[in-house]
Amino acid sequence: MPRILVVGSIHTDLVITTERLPARGETLLGGTFHTFPGGKGANQAVAASRLGGEVWMVGRVGADLYGSYQREHLAAAGVRTEFIATDPDAASGVALITVERSGDNTIVVATGASGRCAPEDVDRAVSVLSQADVLLLQLEIPLETVEHAIHLAARAGTRVILDPAPARPLPDALLDQVDLLTPNETEAALLCGLDPAQPADPAELATRLREKTRANILLTLGAAGVLLATDQGITHVPAVPVTPVDTTAAGDTFNGALAVAWAEGAELPQAARWASHAASISVTRLGAQSSIPSRAEVEESVARAAR
Repeated sequence: MPRILVVGSIHTDLVITTERLPARGETLLGGTFHTFPGGKGANQAVAASRLGGEVWMVGRVGADLYGSYQREHLAAAGVRTEFIATDPDAASGVALITVERSGDNTIVVATGASGRCAPEDVDRAVSVLSQADVLLLQLEIPLETVEHAIHLAARAGTRVILDPAPARPLPDALLDQVDLLTPNETEAALLCGLDPAQPADPAELATRLREKTRANILLTLGAAGVLLATDQGITHVPAVPVTPVDTTAAGDTFNGALAVAWAEGAELPQAARWASHAASISVTRLGAQSSIPSRAEVEESVARAAR
């Protein structure tokens, strides 16, 4: 069983469905309301665990009901929680999510305790990190903590997957220690010093980012699939066609699945295809962690596509 350490955010998602997203200053009467466990880090940890990994989570929650709720759901998904700290001085993180009928969404996050996840939280898990097959990170926690975890992984020889979301510029010294970078087009443009509002050819964007870093690049393109840029060139992996219900956590499902497949020894194109099947299932369901499929469901989707 592959060993995966996830360092990142742990939030609760407060989700309301609407026919359409509101315009600025507009009030809409929405549909149903749901509370789901979420946070990019926690979502990826649950995905990796549900899809076959032995997973540890490093993060912070508050000493409140949401913190207890988040711990319980992670543990129920098989994620090891002994490295999740309880912060007495901050509330647990929450995300306010609006989902329209098409499946598109808007998300506003109050990071709370996740925004205080510190390098010493990673230090407590260093024995696991040094023996892990993959370290998986995102950017909903302080950058100094991300940098510290990546530095420890590089020193231990542990492979690093970084999902650079939410989008922000990153120092070259950090990127030089990442083995696999999984941005979307907006994130990739920012990392290349480009204006995300200006159209860019995805292949050129992936190639430019590959040249800027030592990392393999897996550029996610939504319904258009993903582009993989390595020293072997560019490979396109198409998306699995589905009718979306809610795209929340599709990227997190993809990254968790990717970590498992890569840690199990799959080549990156194969790992990306497997992860695409996992993500395609997740978008047909409402919620973040509640939408993540089991390994059996992903294997069935792969087998069905091969028929």
